[in-house]
Formats: sequence, C-alpha cells, structure tokens
Amino acid sequence: MKKIILFVFALFFGVSIFGQRFAYIDTDLILESMEDYQTAQVELDALSEQWQKTIEAKYAELEELRKAFKAEQILLTDEMKKKKEEEIAKKEEEARTYQKQKFGLEGELFKKRKELVKPIQDKVFAEIKEMATRNNYAIIFDVAGQSNILYSDPKYDKSEELIRKLK
Repeated sequence: MKKIILFVFALFFGVSIFGQRFAYIDTDLILESMEDYQTAQVELDALSEQWQKTIEAKYAELEELRKAFKAEQILLTDEMKKKKEEEIAKKEEEARTYQKQKFGLEGELFKKRKELVKPIQDKVFAEIKEMATRNNYAIIFDVAGQSNILYSDPKYDKSEELIRKLK
C-alpha cells in the first residue's frame, strides 16, 4: 500500500513539474554589464583602498612602537614599561576599532555597498520577476557564484535577454 501511495505521489509530483518552464541567468554577468554597477564598484574600490592604506599605516606605526619599545625595554623602569605597553595596547585597539568601523559586518563599506548596489540589484530583480511573469517561468536559477547547477544548456540562459531589457 505504501508503495502505491509513493508511486502516485511521485507520478503526480513528476507530472506537475514536467509542464513547468525554467530558465537560468548569471547575475554576476548582468551586474557587470551595467554602467551604474561598474561606477558603484569603482567608488567602493577607491574607498576600500583608501581605508586599507590608513589601516596599514596604523599597523606600521604600531610595529614601529613595538620595535622601539623592545630596543629600549632594558633601559626603562617598570613604571615606564607599563606606560609604553599601555600606549601600544591603546594604539592597537584604535587600529582594530578603525578597521572594524570601515570593514566590519556593519561597517562603512557594508553600508556604502548597500547604498550604492542595492538599488541596482532591486532593479535587476524586478526585471527578473517581470521576465518570469511575462514568459511563464516557474523557476529562474542563478548560476553566479556558488551554483548547484552542474550542467545547463545555453539555450535556457536568459542573461543576455535581461541585459538588453535593463539597458
């Protein structure tokens, strides 16, 4: 009895999927073809590079402080050693805090990326939804990044259609 129920379920499930239309797109390709996205990426890269240089300078300064402390450590009193160690710890904490402010999970780069890229992504996803509705696609897969699609026939790739529509 269980086998019959499973067979009927599989048959029903298979038939319902059989008539569905599907397509796939590559959101990386689509986004990279958009001038707005390229401009946003250039701005984000410039900010990231500027902040990274500042962080590297802070850590270079910290390394110099450590070297100087190590060189003069023998000549310092315990009180002076403690003061120098506290100064180094403070500089290290400042560098880490700055790095977190700029590159952390809720840092300025994350916020700036959201500000610049999210409207572009929203535009792309709205067009994907419209294309799916217009062409009666039940599913549209994205092959960008960590795709689980092991093979796809290029005739189902709708990336170029979406790029033309967005321009």
